[in-house]
Amino acid sequence: MPALWIAHVKVTDEETYGKYAALATEALKAHGGEVLARGGRYVQLEGPDRPRNVVVRFPSVAAAEACYRSDSYQAALAHAKGAAERELVIVETAE
Repeated sequence: MPALWIAHVKVTDEETYGKYAALATEALKAHGGEVLARGGRYVQLEGPDRPRNVVVRFPSVAAAEACYRSDSYQAALAHAKGAAERELVIVETAE
């Protein structure tokens, strides 16, 4: 079953986070990820406001988790730490 990687982010250091975003994009693609939403208009209804929302479709939960744990994504993630407040979840779709 396909899976969605859903991230809610409040960027606190644009320059450093930009480095994360560039490297992360390559890691996502390398693991079969397809970006469905990145930034853009949103409506916050509940929970903490995180103005950057990202949704990536992967072929499976295993593929999404493998991406997260990959060396390439972990290298990207090093730039996000301290440059943003984030929540990230992987959810299997009903397809």
